[in-house]
Amino acid sequence: MILSEGLLQLWQSTGIYNMIEKVDPTITSSFGQFLHQYGHPIMLVICLFLLWLGIKKQFEPLLLVPIAFGGLLSNIPVAGIAEPTGFLGIIYEAGIHKGLFPLIIFMGVGAMTDFGPLIANPKTSLLGGAAQFGIFGALLLALCCFGFTLPQSGAIGIIGGADGPTSIYVTTKLAPELLGAIAVAAYSYMALVPVIQPPIMKLCTTKKEREIQMEQLRPVTKREKIVFPLVVLGLCIILLPDACPLVGALTFGNLCKECGVVDRLSDTMQNALINIVTIFLGLSVGSKLSAEQFLTVQTLFILILGVLAFSFATAAGVLMARLMNVWEIMMAKIQNREPKLINPLIGSAGVSAVPMAARVSNKVGLEYNNQNYLLMHAMGPNVSGVIGSAVAAGVLLALCH
Repeated sequence: MILSEGLLQLWQSTGIYNMIEKVDPTITSSFGQFLHQYGHPIMLVICLFLLWLGIKKQFEPLLLVPIAFGGLLSNIPVAGIAEPTGFLGIIYEAGIHKGLFPLIIFMGVGAMTDFGPLIANPKTSLLGGAAQFGIFGALLLALCCFGFTLPQSGAIGIIGGADGPTSIYVTTKLAPELLGAIAVAAYSYMALVPVIQPPIMKLCTTKKEREIQMEQLRPVTKREKIVFPLVVLGLCIILLPDACPLVGALTFGNLCKECGVVDRLSDTMQNALINIVTIFLGLSVGSKLSAEQFLTVQTLFILILGVLAFSFATAAGVLMARLMNVWEIMMAKIQNREPKLINPLIGSAGVSAVPMAARVSNKVGLEYNNQNYLLMHAMGPNVSGVIGSAVAAGVLLALCH
């Protein structure tokens, strides 16, 4: 008798026994009941698919592999790895819920980023600014069409910046109850930049525009690179203090890189520190891929709005580049000179996915002109997008908090 009870208890503690949830009488819809019962197997399949994308297709593997594996761990029945007292729950609470990881990531991004292309061609900052349209467009959609509150809509809209750390930081301040879905959406769409952006870029441009070759950028002095982060931080202090935590972390990392006297600190931020935090951040974001938190109607709405925000941001950057070309042609005619046109493909790099969005611009440009190397030109709007998303985050915190 004791042996049989022990065997029964052992069987009831296995993952196979607990993989399928019991029927919940409070759930009335058959579809909701299906998701409740079979949520763990569904999420395990989704996480394996994300792993396949990261490993086989190499869609931003540094992000997607930890996120997907964290999702696998969080959907193991009984183990409680994603619970507040579990391994991933502790990391999540300390690093994401408190907002620490995003700021450390921004320091690393600043230390790895060269603002030279933006300094050499400042007008490309307009492309990074235009791409923030996706954030506010998605905010209005979420508020007016999907029934979210203003703080929730602001947190959802920030997905359009394609900046995972910023999305996490803003959401912890405005709508912490949506943090899991928004973090997963932001990092998933960042990883899918090479899939989402090219069709939009081609739809918004003509073949002739995609073949435009741009002039080589001017050299940027070391003094300019040192002064630039200080100027950016100074403007942020004066105009938008709410954005200072993100902008301050970014500019500190960049100043350490450019000043040349703290190479050890810069090297640590670029390599060891950001790699360690990326591991923990990816796993803890994946912990929010548990079935009960992810398989909801609200999460579906967030995923829809996220991809719309990202698409709007991409299209806005490209269309702004076309508008700038119209203005340049008009001014060139007035001044009787040759116009210096921008290849509109670099406008898509106005989102904050550095340097992935710039690489996508360069790849699409080479498809239409094998001499059309747009990478450095695209880095201008790309790094401008990083600053722009941080500024947009400050605006949202000021408006919605």
